[in-house]
Amino acid sequence: MAIDNNPGGVNLSKVTLSKATPSINLTKPGEQQGVLRVNLNWSSGSRGFFRKAKPVDLDLGCLYELASGAKGVVQAIGASFGNLEAEPYIRLDADDRTGTATGGENMHINLARPELFRRILIFAFIYDGVPNWAAADGVATLYPTSGPQVEVRLDSPVDGARTCAIALLQNQGAGITVNREVHYVNGAQRQLDEAYHWGLQWHSANK
Repeated sequence: MAIDNNPGGVNLSKVTLSKATPSINLTKPGEQQGVLRVNLNWSSGSRGFFRKAKPVDLDLGCLYELASGAKGVVQAIGASFGNLEAEPYIRLDADDRTGTATGGENMHINLARPELFRRILIFAFIYDGVPNWAAADGVATLYPTSGPQVEVRLDSPVDGARTCAIALLQNQGAGITVNREVHYVNGAQRQLDEAYHWGLQWHSANK
């Protein structure tokens, strides 16, 4: 059944955030939801003009800050897959190293108690392969338990950059909002942290 979030009576099944419309309210103040799924899908870069290129290994992850002040990262690197039932209430599924998995990569955020979150920065990172975002043609989709799907396309690519901040979820007392970022960073998670003033301590790790 379609959810009507439009006072004009038009059912919206998907909202695409763009430069012109960069944000949307994901939850209203005090509203509880279930588990939000964040999906990242991309092309392996092994078709057409790029068929001879090494497949792109695009990773989904997030930086988080809880209302308690706890901060951290959820990502495949370092096997920091998170926990859905305890802090940080975020869990990343298995790592897709090729982009050929039909389901892409999925991360789950438990919004049963949205007041536990302060901010979550969803990002993509090219772990392996040439950092060619145009070839990857990535798209992130947020699937809330009520309301329309929220899509963010990784357009306006900056090739050579390894990391892309996709969307910023914030809880500022008026419910949780989603803001389109699509901000490309030359570097890895440390440089992303610096760009968004997260303040984590970083150490080398592999997956």
